[in-house]
Amino acid sequence: MSYIAPVKDMLFDIEHLADIAQVAKMPGLEDAGVETAQAVLEECARFNQDVIAPLNVAGDRHPSSFADGKVATTPGFKEAFAQYVAGGWQGLQHPAEFGGQGLPKTIGAACSEMLNSANMSFALCPLLSDGAIEALLTAGSDELKAAYLEKLVSGQWTGTMNLTEPQAGSDLAMVRSRAEPQPDGSYKIFGTKIFITYGEHDMAENIVHLVLARVTGAPEGVKGISLFVVPKFLVNQDGSLGMRNDVHCVSIEHKLGIKASPTAVLQYGDGTAGSIADSAGPGAVGYLVGQENRGLEYMFIMMNAARYAVGVQGIAIAERAYQQAVAYAKDRVQSRPVDGSMNASAPIIHHPDVKRMLMTMRAYTEGCRAMATTAAAAYDAMHHHPDAETRKQNQAFYEYMVPLVKGYSTEMSLEVASLGVQVHGGMGFIEETGAAQYLRDAKILTIYEGTTAIQANDLVGRKTARDGGQVAKAVATQIGKTEAELAKRDTAEARSVATRLKAAREAFVDVVEFVAGRTKASPNAVFAGSVPYLMLAGNLVAGWQLARSLLVAEDQLAAGNDVAFMQAKIATARFYAEHILIKAPGLRDSIVDGAESVTALAIESF
Repeated sequence: MSYIAPVKDMLFDIEHLADIAQVAKMPGLEDAGVETAQAVLEECARFNQDVIAPLNVAGDRHPSSFADGKVATTPGFKEAFAQYVAGGWQGLQHPAEFGGQGLPKTIGAACSEMLNSANMSFALCPLLSDGAIEALLTAGSDELKAAYLEKLVSGQWTGTMNLTEPQAGSDLAMVRSRAEPQPDGSYKIFGTKIFITYGEHDMAENIVHLVLARVTGAPEGVKGISLFVVPKFLVNQDGSLGMRNDVHCVSIEHKLGIKASPTAVLQYGDGTAGSIADSAGPGAVGYLVGQENRGLEYMFIMMNAARYAVGVQGIAIAERAYQQAVAYAKDRVQSRPVDGSMNASAPIIHHPDVKRMLMTMRAYTEGCRAMATTAAAAYDAMHHHPDAETRKQNQAFYEYMVPLVKGYSTEMSLEVASLGVQVHGGMGFIEETGAAQYLRDAKILTIYEGTTAIQANDLVGRKTARDGGQVAKAVATQIGKTEAELAKRDTAEARSVATRLKAAREAFVDVVEFVAGRTKASPNAVFAGSVPYLMLAGNLVAGWQLARSLLVAEDQLAAGNDVAFMQAKIATARFYAEHILIKAPGLRDSIVDGAESVTALAIESF
């Protein structure tokens, strides 16, 4: 079925939860008010609905292919990418000085969701370019910025992240790719990188690889890793493309999902025929980003940008699965309603359990969208707010939110996509309906850019134990204020949400105390519950944002504004509280009391 971008819901979050009017008062973002947001989102919706979404099924059935060292993307991708570039979409959030539009993340995140809902395989190419741009903006020299940023921001060239090697997955201390310094200040790069998204393709004239490698003589472990720019084609002084670099694609992976996105194995410094190696000997020419041995620090700039973006991908795939499930449920006729309201078989959306599944899908998706939008506003404030203390507070909040947006939203997407198949029944298990593609595509989201457990470890170690839970408790304090607002209302919906929000917040505070107090003394006990802690925290924050939505919607309803939409927003918030938020106290029990049973079984008994 066709994709319809949920522009109205996005604008509700941007206006009322992210408070775009305040974002637009910050230096550099003055033109980014609600009118701009609406204009950009509506145009973005048209482009993705008309140009990108129709290629989604084709990409699944006719994936990227590899032959003779070259990758051919799905028919239509190259032309669609040219339109994406022509529309200026790659540069939406990037600085105007390099040709971007300089719009806030609060708007950019909504556009990213649309692109990923339309076609996640396609969207991965711009996503990786965004990460490369962020890294160069932060750590690149003036020379590297001048050579690469404008072309990356325009989309004329694309970017990649090269971390993983056959022996080094999440443990980057094991990276073996090496970099040999050259007299002219460049380096020669040697090694093999795997799982490189869009590491080779036919949609852009150059690919700019950001590569982790060890300079000869560097310390062992993570302290000896540096970051390098290694272009597919070398760049001449005048900006034109020169010789082919000594890097080539060996193969692409055959995957469960995101099949149209080429996942490449890249070989550096192998003496590629027809490359610079013919005249200069083996070794891919690379240029150091920042300082030697600080590569992991710079790569985490890309990684954090990508982690948030992957969380948005989860929301995007959930939205697409929900839309298809609703359309099917309204169309599929099966069985009489249990309440006797119809004398003949009815569309299955009349059955209570189908409504429960659809409401679960809807509530999860809207809750995570609201959470991600609020986090985006904090990102904008941490970069643009004129007050230093406000910037600091927003940075702490945003950094706490990143593992929640990434971890909770992606785990959520799997449940929603699975429910989408369930709503279709047997037809969902058949590829022709398309429901199964969303489930297959969603699975990668809990794995790449750090598995859910890695996000949870970050949440426990860096985001909770390190500061004694201070940021987490500050979030809980803010949630308490929303509870107080709900308590002033006399509606059944507000009372119900307030009760569940309070119970979930109290469970969260108990877990934060446990994590902050026990991580050093009993690390196994804490980390045994790290993923449940992430899921509790994500559940709570998404529920909190829907509680805020309910307050806004009740006020709008009282004023007679957009009655059907506001009623739906209230109903969705109440459903989330009564069916999803209520899981929080149970998670608390498993975290605080259940650690011993995780580790009790002897390894030889497994």
